[in-house]
Amino acid sequence: MSNHMSAIQTSPIRHLKSRLSLMMFLQYAIWGAWLPILFPFLLGHRGFTLEQTGACLAAGAVGAIFGPFIAGQLADRMFSTEKLLAVSHFVGAVLVWRLAEAADFQTFLLLSAVYGFVFAPTIALTNSLAFTHLPDRDRDFGPVRLWGTIGWIVAGIGVGQVLLHQFTPADVSASEVKAAQDAGRAFAFYLSAVLGVVMAVFCLTLPHTPPSHNPTKKLAWAEAFGEIRHQPLVTLFLLAIPVSMIHQFYFVFASDFVGGIQNAAQNASANTFATTVNNVLGVGGGGLMTIGQMTEICVLALMPMVAPRVSRKTLLAVGLGAYALRMALFAYMPELLPVIFGVALHGLCFGCFIFVAFMVVDENTTSDIRATAQNLFNLVIVGIGIIVGSWFATGVVAPWAKASGDMDFEKLFSVPMWIAIGCLVVLMIAYPRHAKDRRSSRG
Repeated sequence: MSNHMSAIQTSPIRHLKSRLSLMMFLQYAIWGAWLPILFPFLLGHRGFTLEQTGACLAAGAVGAIFGPFIAGQLADRMFSTEKLLAVSHFVGAVLVWRLAEAADFQTFLLLSAVYGFVFAPTIALTNSLAFTHLPDRDRDFGPVRLWGTIGWIVAGIGVGQVLLHQFTPADVSASEVKAAQDAGRAFAFYLSAVLGVVMAVFCLTLPHTPPSHNPTKKLAWAEAFGEIRHQPLVTLFLLAIPVSMIHQFYFVFASDFVGGIQNAAQNASANTFATTVNNVLGVGGGGLMTIGQMTEICVLALMPMVAPRVSRKTLLAVGLGAYALRMALFAYMPELLPVIFGVALHGLCFGCFIFVAFMVVDENTTSDIRATAQNLFNLVIVGIGIIVGSWFATGVVAPWAKASGDMDFEKLFSVPMWIAIGCLVVLMIAYPRHAKDRRSSRG
């Protein structure tokens, strides 16, 4: 009898986790379809300059700065989170379809800014919705969130396979192969749009997540600003900008860098390891980069066991160390195997810093402004940090690394390596050794 009652009680929880897992799958498949291929698509196919490409990347972040303020305020004070997500994803699907067809710089720039305004808040809102309904954050959020990583992997490999089989002509020059692959990357935007419509419909079936009816302040973001003045959030928010800059170096340049290594390795040794990698993951760099999301799954799957036993400071330090090591491998060992290992470090980079950082934000804010606080941190990661990072990577470092003609990837990737090392030093000095969970003590 007791076993039967236990099964009845756990069945709704399992159903809830399944729905939230599918939500995460779609959320990150939408993003993962196009983000890794954006830089070579704009630079290689659209013919934008390095500065114009950087501006398009930054434009999405400009929209992401203002979107979270409005979305967080609406979710915490006015509208249910699931309905806000549905509207945002439907509008985002229309915009990302237009991005595939926008051939001139001004149109793409404008659409990128509006898309960032619409899409960026959904990242934090899905986190907030999951945190609200899951019974145990430390135990349950990791396994749910890893389905977002699976979504990113499926989308990335799917795009890579389409590029391999539909946009990689045989018996032509390397430059013609690259041109065909660059043009084929438009498929990624169409895929993202279709997934966005599916997500919009699915969001209407998610658990009802109403706004708070008893806020302590009328403006949720004003209260959130008040709470982030406390440690450890001060250090975390300050580190978020340079970490986001490091992320930009990876997402802007890695696809082209890795894709070039894939093609060179296969040409040098046909029917060997490189050929196998390309056949499995596709070409163009995006598919191979999903190895990072595969290791991310492992890290997130282990997080429920690790998070209660290891301090937040230690986990954050591991993440920053992985950032530094990955950039060092890209800079000083630009061969297929070391680069694959560097890509694989993404699991530790994301899992031990970005993922844990969102947990720290949740632990150190009160329940009625949690969505806004998550959006504020997301604003720094995908807004301010990307704007600064895009300008710094494409407008300062890349021209310096490309001064002699071809891109000098050793110079390029050594810069974010040193930024990561600097962040690690700051973390070890400034982050409190024993940070308390303020959420439980403040209701």
